[in-house]
Amino acid sequence: MPTERLTFQGHSGHTLAARLDLPEGPHLATALFAHCFTCSKDIPAARRISGRLAAMGIAVLRFDFTGLGHSKGEFSNTNFTTNVQDIMAACAALDERGMAPGLLIGHSLGGAAVLKAAPDMAGIKAVVTIGAPDDPAHVTHNFADALPEIMTHGVAQVSLGGRPFKIDQQFIDDVSKGELLPAISKLKAALLILHSPIDDTVGIENASEIFLAARHPKSFVTLDDADHLITNPEDAEYAAEVIASWSQRYLDLKAPAPPIGAPEGVLRISEADPDGFLQDVQNGPHHHMLADEPLAYGGTNRGMSPYGFLGAGLGACTSMTIRMYARRKGWPLTHVSVDVTHDKVHAQDAAAQTGTKVDNFARLITLTGDLSEMQRQKLLEIASKCPVHRTLERRSHITTELAP
Repeated sequence: MPTERLTFQGHSGHTLAARLDLPEGPHLATALFAHCFTCSKDIPAARRISGRLAAMGIAVLRFDFTGLGHSKGEFSNTNFTTNVQDIMAACAALDERGMAPGLLIGHSLGGAAVLKAAPDMAGIKAVVTIGAPDDPAHVTHNFADALPEIMTHGVAQVSLGGRPFKIDQQFIDDVSKGELLPAISKLKAALLILHSPIDDTVGIENASEIFLAARHPKSFVTLDDADHLITNPEDAEYAAEVIASWSQRYLDLKAPAPPIGAPEGVLRISEADPDGFLQDVQNGPHHHMLADEPLAYGGTNRGMSPYGFLGAGLGACTSMTIRMYARRKGWPLTHVSVDVTHDKVHAQDAAAQTGTKVDNFARLITLTGDLSEMQRQKLLEIASKCPVHRTLERRSHITTELAP
């Protein structure tokens, strides 16, 4: 996934830092990701979701709000209103590049901000919130102990996520006037709400209020046992999968024409976790899988192994070929299943004396239906004529080159 670093001017004219995650193939749509309160564009959940969307052809801009991450400015001079303005500035920067966003994604207070911004932004077709509050003032519970000092002295230093931040009275006054629910009722885009029922930072009741305030089309998906920051990679992957699948309906993605010689499209495999072996396997914009290695080999076992995919291809092709033949013959075959195992065995020829091994795929085919013994044997014979079987049995030629 190519990533471009860029900057643009925020609400106050300060330079804001951003990353634009781009598809390796055709660019089909653009999304903007707004991070959580006092977080940054580079938190794991943001990276994972952006990477997943980029894999299906959606470019994603994720940026640091004023005074956070690598962006310039003073955090103490910002508030909920300025966050909304920064989002609009980010969208304007994308528009100048000819990449106006159709999808807004916001995490926590960033989710509240995109809900506030979206009704006034043309071209937004879909909005996603992750653990968002229904009232921006909800964020003050993160530093409730400091509220008396802020009211007395106008400012206080608080610790959020182990880092010091200055919060002043203007921030408190601004979030208290957020009035998010009226903005939600005016939303003219599809809405997806993602929230964990055990979120102890922003309770699940916030998701209920947002859902009730919104008009259709709207959807709610629980994140089960995820924490507020979606720190578990499996939870981030699940959220990414849901957003990617849901957004296709509203962004009206058009699959690019496959290149000549690849009538079923292009398979693109890209790293999902540079520290492990997890891979995104993307077949066009609609089909996504994960490949991984077992725990014993240093992987996380979140997807099939490469040989697992190879065996799956053989098993699926075997089952399809049997079904097509039985259907053409009108035979009473009601169900087919194929168990595939893979192993390395010694070659049964002269090469065996040198210790050479070959790959052995064993198939166990179960045929259900009122079939005669002759029909069963014929279907067994047909199994060995499936295209993948023939490909594996004969030598293949693989060409490899580096992309420019």
